Amino acid sequence: MHHSIETVLLSIKESLVMALVAIKTNKLRSFLTLLGIAVGVFSIIGVMTAMGVLVNSIENGMTQLGAHTFQVQKYPAFGHGGSRERAKYRNRNNITYEEGLRVKENASLANIVGLEVWRGGRIVKSSFGTKTNPNVGIAGEDLDGLTTNNWSIAEGRMFTKEEFSSGKRVAILGMQVVRKLFEHTQPIGQTIQVDGEQYEVIGLMEEKGGMLGGNQDNFFVVPLTAVFQKYGKDRNVNIMVQSTSQETFDDCVEQVRGILRAARKVEPAEADDFEIFSNDSMIAQFNDLTKYVRLGILLVSAIALLAAGVGIMNIMLVSVTERTREIGIRKAIGARKSNILTQFILEAVVLSELGGIIGIVFGVSLGNVLAIQLEVPPVIPWNWVAIGFGACSIIGVTFGVYPAWKASNLDPIESLRYE
Repeated sequence: MHHSIETVLLSIKESLVMALVAIKTNKLRSFLTLLGIAVGVFSIIGVMTAMGVLVNSIENGMTQLGAHTFQVQKYPAFGHGGSRERAKYRNRNNITYEEGLRVKENASLANIVGLEVWRGGRIVKSSFGTKTNPNVGIAGEDLDGLTTNNWSIAEGRMFTKEEFSSGKRVAILGMQVVRKLFEHTQPIGQTIQVDGEQYEVIGLMEEKGGMLGGNQDNFFVVPLTAVFQKYGKDRNVNIMVQSTSQETFDDCVEQVRGILRAARKVEPAEADDFEIFSNDSMIAQFNDLTKYVRLGILLVSAIALLAAGVGIMNIMLVSVTERTREIGIRKAIGARKSNILTQFILEAVVLSELGGIIGIVFGVSLGNVLAIQLEVPPVIPWNWVAIGFGACSIIGVTFGVYPAWKASNLDPIESLRYE
């Protein structure tokens, strides 16, 4: 038994060496076959790597909510669907400050609850006359809003309880606003003007960087009360809740949902009239949105790989015809059918695998060019790399079997006569 395993291994090793020699001798033909496979694998791996990078970038961008934090808001995080859908969301009542306070008071599983109001598209002016584009956001936050947003102050300070309760006009600037207005001055202590109101700059936000080319630093924070005083109280409030731990997260979500449904008098049979999302739910939504893109690319790549497989079969058949004499000689000196079968199948598999490796290397590299662009850590989609390898082996075997079978069935006497 031991002896026969050794012989089998030896004959496989010999077949492999012969396969490699055959590939070497027909450089151009082998190269073209490789190319077909490489392109198919490259397209799958490249796109899947790019998708992985995008998901990572979005996850980085989305973890703007702190650890085990979720947010309650009037509108969903992604696309509001058609106009009917949009109208449905618009017709919801705003989430009010009072409802936010009810969550703050009654959510026992929450560690902290932050309340915020956004006002977009503002122009900010400095006392030197420099001003921004009309695209700066005002974030009216309560005292816990910075923590639940996962924001930190780089310089200066947060507003105090007293400043909050009196609605004092103080502001903490995002770095994008600082660059626009205070290129060469220390911003803290300066004043900015927005919609005719003066705010004293008391702090600077730590930079977050742009997500997907967007800008997360183009805003400034003021006390929520100051926004209410200036723009009226009937504003839509976002409630951000950080649960006491990761374990209590789901229960905390349910608890907050219950408090809000009661506060907003939602009937038991009705759906929520507000949206709750966390980093995970946003990532799941993103994956859902890109599902069809991925399916489409898989299909195209599968067709490319199929074409490459047919190419391999074609080339192997030509190779069998060209090497009829060589096969005849091998058979005459005692090569069995199985030896020739192994040799030709191995040749096809080696070709596919080489093509696969080239495709994978280029695919991963190209996909990660995107990572460098978006400044996120590179991704290697191991599962897809494995699938790529698997697919190449299957193609090699599937499309190599018929030519190999044909080769192994050649009649040695006929073959030796073959010119």
